[in-house]
Amino acid sequence: MWCGLFWLTTLGQGGTIPPDTAMKRAAAITLLLALATATAGTFTLDTRSRTRDATGDWAVRQQTVLWEAQATAVIVCDMWDLHHCKNAVGRVGEMAPRMNRFLHAARAKGALIIHAPSSCTDFYKDHPARKRAQAAPAAAVQPKAIESWCHWIDPVEERQGYPIDHSDGGEDDDPAEHAAWAESLAKLGRNPRSPWKRQVDVIEIDAKRDAISDSGVEIWNLLEARGIRNVMLVGVHTNMCVLGRPFGLRNMARNGKNVLLVRDLTDAMYNPARWPYVNHFRGTALVVEHIEERVCATTTSDQLLSGKPFRFKGDPPPHIVFMIGESEYGTAMTLPRFAKRQLEYRGIRCTIVHVNKNDPNDFNGLEALQEADLLFLSARRRTPPKAQLDLVRAHLAKGKPLVGIRTASHAFDREPPGKHHARWAKFDDEILGVDYRNHHGNRPPKDPATVIQATATGAEHPILTGVPLDAFEAKSHLYKNKPVASTVSVLMTGTLAGRDDISEPVAWTNKANGARVFYTSLGSTDDFALPAFQRLLLNGVLWVLEKPVPPADPRVVAGK
Repeated sequence: MWCGLFWLTTLGQGGTIPPDTAMKRAAAITLLLALATATAGTFTLDTRSRTRDATGDWAVRQQTVLWEAQATAVIVCDMWDLHHCKNAVGRVGEMAPRMNRFLHAARAKGALIIHAPSSCTDFYKDHPARKRAQAAPAAAVQPKAIESWCHWIDPVEERQGYPIDHSDGGEDDDPAEHAAWAESLAKLGRNPRSPWKRQVDVIEIDAKRDAISDSGVEIWNLLEARGIRNVMLVGVHTNMCVLGRPFGLRNMARNGKNVLLVRDLTDAMYNPARWPYVNHFRGTALVVEHIEERVCATTTSDQLLSGKPFRFKGDPPPHIVFMIGESEYGTAMTLPRFAKRQLEYRGIRCTIVHVNKNDPNDFNGLEALQEADLLFLSARRRTPPKAQLDLVRAHLAKGKPLVGIRTASHAFDREPPGKHHARWAKFDDEILGVDYRNHHGNRPPKDPATVIQATATGAEHPILTGVPLDAFEAKSHLYKNKPVASTVSVLMTGTLAGRDDISEPVAWTNKANGARVFYTSLGSTDDFALPAFQRLLLNGVLWVLEKPVPPADPRVVAGK
């Protein structure tokens, strides 16, 4: 804006400006000044919601909205000073400074800030902001049940239900720490189950402009008296108070307000030990996605502030690079699908690097491996350019983990096409800890089926959590992978139906350069259709990343 004004005001310096040019310049300056005045009290917000696409999946919909600041309120939900969950208190404390800056920016533009620390308004009974809320004239029309909690916005949301199980209250404290925290609250003279008395003091309340209320009626009166059509909500907890309070997202949306959740300034009550067994921050993200699907759109605090959206310190997502280059088993299709449904769903970032269609040895984009936490390998007899294979070697030399399936045992074992390409013939011995020696050639149904069974070691290993321990049939023909190194722990073995003389390792772990390695010789398209295989693969990924493996719950790989 001001760059444009500078250009216009300096145009023609040092000479005579023709009358028509002067008039045009004056008109342009007037227009720019008018725009500057108009935008000074306007929020330009990038928003995100979700709609069903042609396949029935949820697709992200992005839209930019312009909101007049004086017709906008920001409601601060339940940012209490203390809470019965110690971890929740820590997250509020981490988020509060950013939230305070966000409120300053909104207030400076002309928005009304409403502080809503539920059941704590008596603390503010003499505060001008509290009296301001109480003094708002009664609205001509009071929406039905505006004074009440709203459990679901409509029957459709109720049928869909929440994407997380918070039936335990969402407590994610360590039990011993939680007990000690409750004891410390009691020593402060607080009720350990409801210790809040006020809003956290990091969030400033402007006595001259803000309002304080936890009443749906009072807040509705404030909005109507000031002609406020737009509402943003910040605060906690996303799956409880932010959604359901009388002043929450559901009531605002169903009663006609334009409403946005500021999705990086909120936190859910979710215990990762409950369904869907994701980490706490992913649990919050799943609730946000639910809101975008069924209740309202969301935005982020960087729309008013500089920099990036807020992120909790404990929320860096692991990053997996998939290196895919084989034409035998269809992993170019099955692995991206697996990554989306089982890994990205869990908050894991996935980068898919396919072999170049015009060059069977080139993995363009493999540079992403330099910043990755895990390499997932599905390649067959490729000899990449030396620089690309060096990226793989460097990843493993740093002690970073690897997951390999099926043809990864002979991923780089082929004569190079030229001096700039590289072979790694001993990858199976050096990294996987076995010696790949082809396969048994059994191709059911005309040949005996491959029968898989857990070993005694495997039965006790986290990777086989939720995987059948009794014998089951796999669709892949059986690979020969012997002998195995002393560093290998065989989790599952395979044989041929009716053949007691054959036994091969099928799934195992290894240590290579200090890195965790998991490999399975399964991985055909038909194998991916088996819940047991998908669970095995998911567990293997989580184990090498040193992340918790979910309990034996069939819903884990059943999809969202």
